[in-house]
Amino acid sequence: MASRGNDNTSMKDALSAFIQKNKLEKGIDKVDAREAWAKLMGNGVNNYTTEIELKFGTLYVALSSSVLREELSLGKSKIIRMLNEEIGKEVVKKLVLR
Repeated sequence: MASRGNDNTSMKDALSAFIQKNKLEKGIDKVDAREAWAKLMGNGVNNYTTEIELKFGTLYVALSSSVLREELSLGKSKIIRMLNEEIGKEVVKKLVLR
């Protein structure tokens, strides 16, 4: 019977190593960006959000209300800062509202 090393690793470290080894960071970032948008914007904005996509540091958000799009465009830099704080790292560099 093979002996097992008594190498204790935390679950967080093991998951981080697995994600890095399998190059899954981009996919995780995409999911994190969607969840952060939903959490920060609340139900009012989420009802008008039709699509959220993260590509190369740019978050594309499709909105069905032109009035809401115009209102949100006034605070893009604040939204980007809040999203990155929620995610815990700088993932969103640019925000495009369509």
